[in-house]
Amino acid sequence: MSPRILLIVLAGSLTWLPAWAQQLRDPTQPPSLLMQDGAAGTSGETVLQSVFISPTRRAAIISGQTVKLGEKFNGSTLVKITESEVVLRNGGELQTLKLFPGIGKRLTSAHGRQNPDNRK
Repeated sequence: MSPRILLIVLAGSLTWLPAWAQQLRDPTQPPSLLMQDGAAGTSGETVLQSVFISPTRRAAIISGQTVKLGEKFNGSTLVKITESEVVLRNGGELQTLKLFPGIGKRLTSAHGRQNPDNRK
């Protein structure tokens, strides 16, 4: 094949590349199950979706919006970011958003069995 024909074929094949790339799923997007109607975040409630903590940056994704430490979100200021939660302050009121709100801690005995007297 001549270099000229090869170049034309290659250039023609690149025209479909953007359309193909648009069909790729964003790996950081929450599972589709969480994005269905009635799921957390779709009913207008404020939901913590992710946190970013590094030596130079602290930020959170709250209801789809990236908010840096000290910035405002819906009139509240983001005042604290940890690995599992953030705290928003609106005047004197504090609101804690948990990354995994349905997961709680349970104390276990030394043998790994759940201690029913020390549940949290």
